[in-house]
Amino acid sequence: MVMNGDALAGIWPYPVENKLKVSLLRTPVLSPYMGPHVFFPADIKESKRDSFEHDIIEALLAQLPQAKMWHLAMQPGLKQVGVFSHYGLDVETKQTFIINLTPSENLLLGNLKDSMRRNIKAADKELTITDAEPNISELFKFHKETLLEKRVNSPFKAAQLQKLYKAVKENHAGALYTAKKGNEIMAIIFIVWDNNSSYYYMGAQNPKGDNFKAMTALLWHAIKQAKARNNKYFDLEGSMDAGVERFFRGFGGMRELYMVLKKTDSLVWKLKERITKMI
Repeated sequence: MVMNGDALAGIWPYPVENKLKVSLLRTPVLSPYMGPHVFFPADIKESKRDSFEHDIIEALLAQLPQAKMWHLAMQPGLKQVGVFSHYGLDVETKQTFIINLTPSENLLLGNLKDSMRRNIKAADKELTITDAEPNISELFKFHKETLLEKRVNSPFKAAQLQKLYKAVKENHAGALYTAKKGNEIMAIIFIVWDNNSSYYYMGAQNPKGDNFKAMTALLWHAIKQAKARNNKYFDLEGSMDAGVERFFRGFGGMRELYMVLKKTDSLVWKLKERITKMI
């Protein structure tokens, strides 16, 4: 933490790990983004915001422990590349899509691709959407099967997802939305939120499904619910996968970049990463 007089000016939560006797600072599994968070004084001039942010992040960065391997994903909108580069970190750029929820519902719907609107209209006649069923086990199953089709192993276990879902529900900070055709589940999405934004945390469709109709309808439902909660933004949490990116673009959000801080000073970890890529 960094203080500005008696006020909290910045905070950066971070994980500490040690694997193969290598010290690690990396974004935990099931955590899309990490800090830092900067709290600007209410009376700060616009011309001084960038310098204030830079100085607070620099002070926070100096407090982080030394580690041989870094892989920390920053939150979208943070642009202080220089302070991280000067610290000796490599900066990789990734992307998300963020929807501004200020316009009316009709305008938000109009911003969707024509095919998206057709899917939503068709889904209204065929599917039922509910948040009354805690289908977290089915979500994990669908998600795992989707990854296996791409020859990728799930990076987390069902118990970890269950624990997270339990915490989210206890804190009234999220929901599962399920699309069903009759009694069959077609797709499930996991949405989490804070006072400012809603986030498409995770989702998967039934591998037996043959289109994105259910997923489109679920995300549109989630966007409407976020607007009803007076959230300002809906973060689709992006993807570098070309197919997923194309799907997300259809919702009319703005492309937003975010940084991933990287460094590997361990020969052991470099060897491990090389072997993992070969496998």
